[in-house]
Amino acid sequence: MPQAETSALAADTAGLPAPVALYEDADLLVLCKPSGLLCVPGRGPDKQDCLSARAQQHWPGALIVHRLDQATSGLVLMARHAEAQRRLSLAFEQRQIHKRYVAIVQGLVAEPPGSWADIHLPIAADWERRPLRVIDAEHGKPSHTRWRPLDHNTAAGTTRVELEPVTGRTHQLRVHLAALGHPILGDALYANAATQAQAPRLLLHAGELALAHPTTGQAMRWKFAADF
Repeated sequence: MPQAETSALAADTAGLPAPVALYEDADLLVLCKPSGLLCVPGRGPDKQDCLSARAQQHWPGALIVHRLDQATSGLVLMARHAEAQRRLSLAFEQRQIHKRYVAIVQGLVAEPPGSWADIHLPIAADWERRPLRVIDAEHGKPSHTRWRPLDHNTAAGTTRVELEPVTGRTHQLRVHLAALGHPILGDALYANAATQAQAPRLLLHAGELALAHPTTGQAMRWKFAADF
C-alpha cells in the first residue's frame, strides 16, 4: 500500500473509542463487539473503523484470533502477542475453544425448552450470490450446530434459542436456522422481508466463551448478556 494511503487510513482510525473489555491480561483480551461494527478492516477508507483497529489503539499489538459477522454482537477473543495468537488459533482449530450464542428466530420451535438437538447440514459458498452460503449436500463442507429452544413468545410467534457451533463455517448459524424454517429476526441475508422487519438488527449474540488459558492452562469462561 502506498505510504500516503497508509497514512490516510491510519488517520481514519486515530482516536477511536476503546472497546468494552470483559477481561484482559498480558496474553489475551475478551472484548464486547456491538452489532454493526466490523471485526477487521474492509476495503476503502470508510471501512477502517473496526474492532481490531479500536483494540490496537488502546492495546498496541493486539491481534485477531477469530471473527464475528458485522451484524452479530458479542464476545470476541484477541491475542496480545504473536505466540498467544498462535496458541489460541490452534485451540480453535482443535475445537478446544467453546462458544455459545443466543438468537431470536421466527416461528415456535416444536422441541420442548431446554432439549438440545443437532443440525448436520453441509454448507457451501453460493458463488453467484456471494457472500451468501447455501446448504449443498454434494459440494458443501460438513457443518454441525447444537441448539435448543429457551422460551417461546407465543404472541409474537418467535422462539429464543441457544446455539453452539461445533464447526465454524461462514454464516453457519444463520444458514442452519434458515434451513430449518426458523430464520433469525433481522437477518438481511437469509430471512424474508417480513422477518427482517421484525427487528432493527440481526438478533444473534455471542454470549459465552470458554477456553484454557494459552499460557497458564487455567480453565476460563466469560458471559455477556444480549441486549434483546
